Amino acid sequence: MIQRVVVALVLLAACSGGTPGTTAPIRTPSVPTTSSGTTTAGLPGFSTATIGVGGDAWRVAVADTPALRRQGLMGATDLGGLDGMLFVFESDTTGRFWMKDTLIPLDIAFFTVDGALVGDVIAMTPCGDADPCPTYGPGAPYRFAVETEAGGFDGVELTLEP
Repeated sequence: MIQRVVVALVLLAACSGGTPGTTAPIRTPSVPTTSSGTTTAGLPGFSTATIGVGGDAWRVAVADTPALRRQGLMGATDLGGLDGMLFVFESDTTGRFWMKDTLIPLDIAFFTVDGALVGDVIAMTPCGDADPCPTYGPGAPYRFAVETEAGGFDGVELTLEP
């Protein structure tokens, strides 16, 4: 049986800098963020946020700049106590993800600015330093991506609630 899960992008912690306790949009009014300055021990340089997944709060690292999106989870041996990583783009993109230098298997889900799931959840396999490394994408424009450890989205139907 498929369980319906709502992923709410109500970011309760940092995404786009600013002063703690203030609200700043990520260039789209549907995704408010508040700055906390919080970083994770296992993923230095990334702020954290809380997103709602099926009524549960997921703590995620936030990749909201080109440099952080390029870094992603490369070199990480685990999620450092987090539930995943949220990739935030300023505008719709069709960019693809790869697992080069990524050490743990991950699942990824892509979402439009309106919160609709784009394509299917994709299981990604580490390729280490192999070249060429496969790339993964939904085949259509998206605004957000959420990565979690392999199996994290198994058996769920995802929607994003702005």
